[in-house]
Amino acid sequence: MKVVFVSSEVAPFSKSGGLADVAGALPAALVALGVEVTVVTPLYQTIDRTHLVRRMRGLGVPLGGDRVHADIWELTTPAGVRILFLDPPGFFERPFLYGPPGGEYADNGFRFAFLSRAALEVSLALGLSPDIFHCNDWHTGLLPLFLKKHLSWTRIAHAKTVFTIHNLGYQGVFPHDLVDVLDLGSDAFHPGGLEFHGRVSYLKSGLVFSDALTTVSPTYAREIQGSAQGYGMDGAVRSRAHLLHGILNGIDTKLWDPARDPFLPGHFSKDDADLGGKAVCKAALQADHGLRADPHVPLFAVISRLAWQKGWDLFEPVADALIGGEGVQLVVLGTGEARFEAFFNNLALRYPGQVQTHIGFDEGLAHRIEAGADLFLMPSRYEPCGLNQMYSLRYGTLPVVRATGGLEDTVVDEREDPARGDGFKFRSEDPGALLEAAVRGAARIRDPASRFPLVRRAMAKDFSWDRAARDYANLYENTHR
Repeated sequence: MKVVFVSSEVAPFSKSGGLADVAGALPAALVALGVEVTVVTPLYQTIDRTHLVRRMRGLGVPLGGDRVHADIWELTTPAGVRILFLDPPGFFERPFLYGPPGGEYADNGFRFAFLSRAALEVSLALGLSPDIFHCNDWHTGLLPLFLKKHLSWTRIAHAKTVFTIHNLGYQGVFPHDLVDVLDLGSDAFHPGGLEFHGRVSYLKSGLVFSDALTTVSPTYAREIQGSAQGYGMDGAVRSRAHLLHGILNGIDTKLWDPARDPFLPGHFSKDDADLGGKAVCKAALQADHGLRADPHVPLFAVISRLAWQKGWDLFEPVADALIGGEGVQLVVLGTGEARFEAFFNNLALRYPGQVQTHIGFDEGLAHRIEAGADLFLMPSRYEPCGLNQMYSLRYGTLPVVRATGGLEDTVVDEREDPARGDGFKFRSEDPGALLEAAVRGAARIRDPASRFPLVRRAMAKDFSWDRAARDYANLYENTHR
């Protein structure tokens, strides 16, 4: 199979969230299975061009009544993934991917319409002849429509399109006039097409015009067919449910490996008799962040976007009961909404020696927190897949999560299934339910006899990308028939 994988961000070159991690890891896992993958993505100004080779100059990309010219830069990764970077002057030479914090660039509709059309044009120009265009989230939602409407006479017309929904809450909704500006066709602008409450939705275009749909966990595939998590798109999703596949994301098990992680002061694996390396990591985490040195106190971790979606308003009312009442410790790393940044900063001021908050992101610190903590707090209101709970399980840090999306699919509650349990879940969007699950977790950490079986089961799980890549490869084959 030949696949052109199109994404607005690709780790480690550009990243704002989990989409970049998927776009960085899944193509490499597919190549290992024998799939020929070319990734197409923007060349943002933050990307180092040192090792890139200019493949083409001035590729003309039709966009409405205009033609946008772009240079194409190329890199082949050590895993054998060919990446093509699109460099149209003025489009992506900006300090942020989508806009400044809390905002978006006014021309995002035009910028990412270009990404969709350019992925098709560069495929033609370079003779790629893909069997599949794999599109990701709203930024690439126009590609299936462009292929059907404008390139049905070309040699790439035989290609099928797979559209992956990473987060249905982000829908790429733009003014109606883009229908004419981008020549999308009035025949496509209706409730059964890309029209969404009188505007254009790029995500809905991907939903309606693709040949197959996926999302990033089986539970999330079910959830987005209901009104609670459908965000107004549940009808469109239900109408195409027969084409929808829930494929759980993987993680990079080489990058996230507690036995070899270069960021850690101690190393450990599930086969260690006493997990002594994890104890070293906990002691170092406490010492480095001003927490009271105590190997027995339950140490919670938060590594998260500090946003409503992540459930931090559920944690606010019970934080004092958990930290003050239960005497636990907490290390926080993240950035997001001002309200929640202030909340976690205030917690650190009120509980010196128990809480440390870091506003921002630091890759090495994220690894050290995962390794040193006992419990990982992730009370998401919705979570399409989630990666941090999988990192936590791999590092023997037991997740405390709300049972939604990928959290439901990856964490087994120790009370619901004592023989397989490796974490603590709560189901209702209720602060009291969150507190009960967190207190259960703290109690297990204080009791080594009941803690260690959970930790070893957690660390034994396989979340490698090999599994997901096989599922995608099978989907490509079945879609292309």
